[in-house]
Amino acid sequence: MLEINILTLIYLIASVTFIIGLKMLSHPATARKGNLVAAFGMGLAIVGTIFLYRDDDGNKLHNYGWIFGGLFIGGIVGTLAAKKVKMTAMPEMVSLFNGMGGACAALISMIEFGHFAKMGYLDKIVQSYEAGEVVQDAVLTRPVPIETLLTIFAGLVIGTVSFAGSMIAWGKLNGKIKDFSFKGQHIFNLVVLTAVLALSAYLIVVVATVEPRPDPNIDDVIPKDLGSMPLLLFYATFGLAMVYGIMFVMPIGGADMPVVISLLNSFTGVAAACGGFLYNNNVMLTGGILVGAAGTLLTILMCKAMNRSLKNVLIGSFGGGNKPSAGDGGNKPQGTYKEITLSDAAVLMSYAHKVMIVPGYGLAVAQAQHACHELEKLLESKGVEVKYAIHPVAGRMPGHMNVLLAEADVSYDKLEEMEQANEEFPTTDVVLILGANDVVNPAAKNDPSSPIYGMPILEVELAKNVIVNKRSMKPGYAGIENDLFFQPKTSMLFGDAKKVLQDLIGEIKNL
Repeated sequence: MLEINILTLIYLIASVTFIIGLKMLSHPATARKGNLVAAFGMGLAIVGTIFLYRDDDGNKLHNYGWIFGGLFIGGIVGTLAAKKVKMTAMPEMVSLFNGMGGACAALISMIEFGHFAKMGYLDKIVQSYEAGEVVQDAVLTRPVPIETLLTIFAGLVIGTVSFAGSMIAWGKLNGKIKDFSFKGQHIFNLVVLTAVLALSAYLIVVVATVEPRPDPNIDDVIPKDLGSMPLLLFYATFGLAMVYGIMFVMPIGGADMPVVISLLNSFTGVAAACGGFLYNNNVMLTGGILVGAAGTLLTILMCKAMNRSLKNVLIGSFGGGNKPSAGDGGNKPQGTYKEITLSDAAVLMSYAHKVMIVPGYGLAVAQAQHACHELEKLLESKGVEVKYAIHPVAGRMPGHMNVLLAEADVSYDKLEEMEQANEEFPTTDVVLILGANDVVNPAAKNDPSSPIYGMPILEVELAKNVIVNKRSMKPGYAGIENDLFFQPKTSMLFGDAKKVLQDLIGEIKNL
């Protein structure tokens, strides 16, 4: 009893650390410490569970070799992966880790259903009957609570969809998987999802309504053909959920990927919470609810920032599937663009009163965040006011640019959200765009035929001068031509972002 009370206290402490850590993650100055606080709580909960947990019969955990072996191998692999991952590959790493969480939740559901439908009761009853004898201790002697079955199937379906979808997102972010769609795909997805829900409901009814009693005449209790059917249908449900998870994400790409990653993250949290219900584990339940709620809120906020509904993101999926072609409002002829030299850009920025920097994925690819911070400090030493304009879906995952700039010790106070930045662009002398594309495309406001029409953007065209750094004139991640590049006040500065910034710093120092 004392051990149970201590474990309850440990779970309470761990839950509190999760909440405190999440709160601290809201500001870059405390984010690192918040991560450590939450990690400490999780470590405490794991140790407490291993040594103090007791089941309903008072039995402790066993197989410590497997438990600590898994912890050791997983810890080593996770540490090495986290240390070696580049900032540009961080979205893929987030998708991969998120997918592993969904897989764990699905595996928990498989194991628990197996206890009821295979190893525990139903199959043994039928096998004993068919063998011509009834083994009393093999007969179902207790009912399966319907709430337990609901939790098992919720964890299975949501966890599997999260795992499959996250793996596809991982492959698309690193370029190994291309966007794919076909006519009628949304109908196909709806049919698959309906089949998953129908099978789940059927199995819940079948298993939950079996009358448990040690009666030799069990022909009326469980039909002979029930046998291994529940388990086979269970795995069929798993397979269909896997198909749905894959086809759910396959057509989605471009600027919608950050929203999808956030949504899948919330799925994993809900699936983990189902595991907490199954094991009556309060800390697992709390952690899952926090992740699910945070992911859901972030998804809603990002959809609001894009002025699109979640349904439109999942079904419309601009930047995924069929790319716009010339003449359809996506890649229509634009005219000519003009270039600017490094020396002219250096003069323009050095004698400006205010410069706004707009970071994008190109900055992350070039690992140019430190050079960008150096440029910021150099301009400020010349009396120039420098700020950063951050679009909610810039990069490949939520908060990608914030993390990137925090790594270079850029002050959080210099980061302007989209609404704030748009108010300041009219008084800005120079906007320097580093690898951003779709989030600064005026077609979102001016061209009703554009796939991104209606999406709020950074209104950089309101500034006096716009300098765009890109490797080439290729469209952005959404595959849409950018009208901004051909406007009179816009100048192109081609090249790798890191090298361009380093050269620009040198030119400014020589003025």
